[in-house]
Amino acid sequence: MGYDEISKNSRSITSGNWNVLYWVLGSICLPVVMPLVLLNLWHRSLIAKKRKHLPGKVVLITGASSGLGEAMAHVFYKAGCKLLLAARRLEELERVKNDLLDLEIVGVAYPPSVLQLDLAELNAMSRFAEKAISIHGGVDILINNGGISVRANIINTALDVDLKIMTVNYFGSVALTKAILPSMVKRQSGHVCFISSVQGKFALPHRSAYSASKHALQAFADSLRAEMSNKGIKVTCISPGYIRTQLSVNALTSTGQIHGKMDKATAEGMSAEACAERILTAVLTGDKDLIICNAQARIAYYLHFLCPSIYFWIMANRASKLEKED
Repeated sequence: MGYDEISKNSRSITSGNWNVLYWVLGSICLPVVMPLVLLNLWHRSLIAKKRKHLPGKVVLITGASSGLGEAMAHVFYKAGCKLLLAARRLEELERVKNDLLDLEIVGVAYPPSVLQLDLAELNAMSRFAEKAISIHGGVDILINNGGISVRANIINTALDVDLKIMTVNYFGSVALTKAILPSMVKRQSGHVCFISSVQGKFALPHRSAYSASKHALQAFADSLRAEMSNKGIKVTCISPGYIRTQLSVNALTSTGQIHGKMDKATAEGMSAEACAERILTAVLTGDKDLIICNAQARIAYYLHFLCPSIYFWIMANRASKLEKED
């Protein structure tokens, strides 16, 4: 037998071995992969079907003048919704409105409405809600997104700072929800969405007031969901991780001054646009409680419940590191 013939037989045997290996791997993987593929296709089909019901829905977004709120305004506007954009800075809301109108989306016939709102002005919520409801006769989807963060340790933080963050992040959203809710209950229809944070699931050092406010928001959402379950109203709580916005830049220090710095973790976070798309999908599918974050934050979330001693050790080390940096 010549060399060429031996080489040919060798290649034939090798090819045969690979074919057997492919067949074995296919037999093992196919039953696992195919259900996942079919589930994904079904999920996409469901979202596309539900998306057809969005055009014309009235969506009120707080904190819509920048960051995630602005990104959600773009996402819901492109979906054909009637937008009510709320924030303190009217000039920025007008900018967002003009940016949306410049898109000239085919099929979108409703120019966004801008409404000035200071979430710290709790006594003004009833009047604000009446004005918002009067524009289109109701609010179908309320997205409580407005809020502020903090960058300070507990012992040096003035109580006024804690009160301001809790007022804006928690009581502001609660007051607005309570003001909008009766009209939803009357129609037996509506969806309330709270933008919380993974830091409302597990707390970080130097974020005490922020984590506390988001933790309270999570608890309020859970209670509200239960109470509204037989009234045709859905409640969704979204807990994002770090997002590339100005949240850390606009955060308060221990004295109530503006932090003015971009955190590394925030700068490396997911884009506001990607997070906004996930939120739209969550609203469409009626998710009750959704975490949107990277693997590191998800591990911390599970460690907090499954192995708290390790979680607390990690947080203690993080706090020591922050103190040295200060």
